[in-house]
Amino acid sequence: MPQLPKLPELPFSPKLLLFIPVVLVLLLAVWRSFYTVQAEEVAVVLRFGAYHSTQEPGLRFKIPFVDEKLIVPVRRQMKQEFGFSTPGATNRHQYSRGNEQESEKQMVTGDLNAALVEWVVQYRISEPSEYLFNVKNPDETLRNASESVMRETVGDRTVDEVITIGRQEIEAEALLKLQELTNKYAMGLRIDQVQLKNVNPPVPVQASFNEVNQAEQEREKSINQANGKYNRAVPQARGEAERKISDAQGYAIQRVNEAEGDAARFNALYTEYMKAPAITKRRIYLETMTKVIPEIGKKVILDEEAKQILPLLNLDTPSK
Repeated sequence: MPQLPKLPELPFSPKLLLFIPVVLVLLLAVWRSFYTVQAEEVAVVLRFGAYHSTQEPGLRFKIPFVDEKLIVPVRRQMKQEFGFSTPGATNRHQYSRGNEQESEKQMVTGDLNAALVEWVVQYRISEPSEYLFNVKNPDETLRNASESVMRETVGDRTVDEVITIGRQEIEAEALLKLQELTNKYAMGLRIDQVQLKNVNPPVPVQASFNEVNQAEQEREKSINQANGKYNRAVPQARGEAERKISDAQGYAIQRVNEAEGDAARFNALYTEYMKAPAITKRRIYLETMTKVIPEIGKKVILDEEAKQILPLLNLDTPSK
């Protein structure tokens, strides 16, 4: 009976073949045990599929094949756009696709008018565990909640308030209501801002609405111009009236003082007159003549006993 050929001996032991997979598994386990959390993120650790802990930024360790990490960007501000879209967005929930943008911005106001409203919601993840586990799709749920809140807020106001004077009130009210709704659903989100972008009437009536706005602006311009003229004319008239009143009061005081001075001077003169009537009378006469005679002009003085004017007297010569 022929003998079978003898197999060659292996250069290493068969036990070594069993040891190599074990080493590879250990190396893989060590490699998967460490991970890095970036500065704007946190890691939510699941152990056997259940929530275990939340890890802050840095180099972290987890039990291989037992723990699972979910990275959540809690320090990044995200936004959602309604009625329009910004190209290049990294958040797939940032804006709607296709014809949904047109339907999002078409709203009915409280006075049963139509308006096209575009807005932005800026938010952050405040509670990673709630964000991941309480709601199945929190970003899409936030879009639906935001649209519902905005339609409710716009529906409580007239079209003029929505397009012109009520924008800030709408933003503040929508922010408050949306935050209350996210807290009620425990979505783990913090709403930073709700901002209205473009708010316009429907396209068929935009031309008429612009004409109305232009007329209102002209009216406001005319009112402002009239108020400006009023504010200039009224203070000027008041100042002129006060000046005239002050002049009249000053003139009255002057006349009273002059009258009182004349009366005092007359009383003093009368007192002196009573002391020497003849002398005072003659002095008053001479003083009066001194003032009156120079104003008379040409003068001819005759003696009471003269019978006729001297022939040599030239009456045509003007006096000096």
